[in-house]
Amino acid sequence: MQDWFNEENPKCLIIGEVAQTHDGSLGAAHAYIDAVASAGADAVKFQTHIAAAESTPGEPWRVKFSRQDSTRYDYWKRMEFTEEQWSGLAEHANERGLLFLSSAFSPEAVELLERVGVPAWKVGSGEVSNLPLLAQMARTGKPVILSSGMSDWDELDAAVNCVRGNGAPVATLQCATAYPCPPEKLGLNVIAEMRRRYKCPVGLSDHSGAIYAGLAAAALGAKIIEVHVAFSRECFGPDVIASITSPELKQLVEGVRFIERALAAPVDKRAMAEELSGLRKIFGKSVVAARDLNAGERIAAEDIAFKKPGAGIPVARFNEVINRRLKRAVAANTPLSEDDLD
Repeated sequence: MQDWFNEENPKCLIIGEVAQTHDGSLGAAHAYIDAVASAGADAVKFQTHIAAAESTPGEPWRVKFSRQDSTRYDYWKRMEFTEEQWSGLAEHANERGLLFLSSAFSPEAVELLERVGVPAWKVGSGEVSNLPLLAQMARTGKPVILSSGMSDWDELDAAVNCVRGNGAPVATLQCATAYPCPPEKLGLNVIAEMRRRYKCPVGLSDHSGAIYAGLAAAALGAKIIEVHVAFSRECFGPDVIASITSPELKQLVEGVRFIERALAAPVDKRAMAEELSGLRKIFGKSVVAARDLNAGERIAAEDIAFKKPGAGIPVARFNEVINRRLKRAVAANTPLSEDDLD
């Protein structure tokens, strides 16, 4: 994981975020690992909720989406997996060549995931101000990735300082806690500001439900892109509306890799023009005789035209031809050369 925090690494870490879209089904969680791996992403991420450790029975619904769960606490309880099940998911992810990540929402969840063996910590926007939890994560020495959807600069400054002060590398992600997030609220400009402010890997945690924001972030130099993933927009769950489908994840990965290759190969315009000089003669245009011209005639503007190929006097030099005399007769549509002119 440390390689992803190396600024010399040109690759962007693409994270497929499953969150609770598995709806408490272990089988579905394993199926999402396969889908994220097949799409070509680098990491799969879940959320590790331990209801009794992170919530109270009176926690209000943000949006009452579940007919199955009487309270949000009941929903968190239903999303729980055992440590053995989390270990199985991590093992499956590793077998598929994915980094296994899961957001922890309590000290107990951090301890569980540390035993499972996550390579880094992803902190959701709601936990950025939870400095004791961040310190617990950072003391493991593993990188900490902070989403910033609910934080102002002062709060994010404190979180970054907490992580670094406890000995861990840090990364920050621009995030808008809106589901789905409209283009006007993405805040892509913040990516560059974070890079200047924290001098660390930066990126985007995207809730737009489309691939465009991730592609834009890659073009702006994002080192981490996290997107919610669902098998279909007809799936159940609160995150589906802000998710892309697994086929769309594949498109996003292909697009980001395309952009990386382009950014890694800056073009020298002068060298490129020299390299394409042969094509320029084919596709470019020359100054040609617009009519049959006689030897001794002085060329006027109406006596010339601009036509392909570009093997004669280039169009850009047409002013050098005006008012010059012809040494010899030139037939219509013949490119003019310096040898034709006095």
